Formats: sequence, C-alpha cells, structure tokens
Amino acid sequence: QVQLVESGGGLVQAGGSLKLSCAVSGGSFSTYAMGWFRHPPGQEREFVAGITWSSGTTYYEDSVKGRFTISRDNAKNTVYLQMNSLKPEDTAVYYCAASASGYPRGFYDYWGQGTQVTVSS
Repeated sequence: QVQLVESGGGLVQAGGSLKLSCAVSGGSFSTYAMGWFRHPPGQEREFVAGITWSSGTTYYEDSVKGRFTISRDNAKNTVYLQMNSLKPEDTAVYYCAASASGYPRGFYDYWGQGTQVTVSS
C-alpha cells in the first residue's frame, strides 16, 4: 500500500517562504512521477508542479513559475516543494501525488491527505 504524508504547511506572511515535504512509503517511489496540487478555498483543485522520476524534467503552473521549485530525493523517498515570494492567492490545501505512469502531467494514482498553507496579506 502506497502512503503519502505531507508536512511543512502553515501560516506565513506575504513575501515569505515555506518548504513542503512529502514522504512516500510502499510502492516504487523511484519510478513514480511526483506532483504537487493545491485546492484553494471555493475553487477547483489545480496542478502546481510535477517532476519525473529522474528529476530530469519539471513542470509548473504558470502562476508559480519562478517562485516555486519542486525537487525529490529518491534515497529518502521524499519530494519537496520550495515556495518563495508567497502571495495570498497561494492560500490552499496542498497535496502531493504519485503517478505510476511516470508522466508528471498524466494520471495520478496515489494522493496524500494534504497540508494547509495560509498566506496573510
């Protein structure tokens, strides 16, 4: 059974930074593409960032390009999302997810339970 556990969320002022972590147990982490999604209040869940199993390719939603960085450590079965220059509109529940297809913009098979990020103005 594959389990994903996010951590690192919290309350931060606009312009600040947070680093989210997602620890994965079970399955074959080093073969999965990994992604971060977010669900802002009153909106649909959206893709934020994705990374291939080898870290060779990353993808970002336009509004976070240049501010967020996704990375992974296959030795630690962990994926990260470094978030800088945070804005109030980044407020959301953030989820990590794993794709057995290996394609970061494809279907995601496994999901974490989410961590709240709140950015105050």
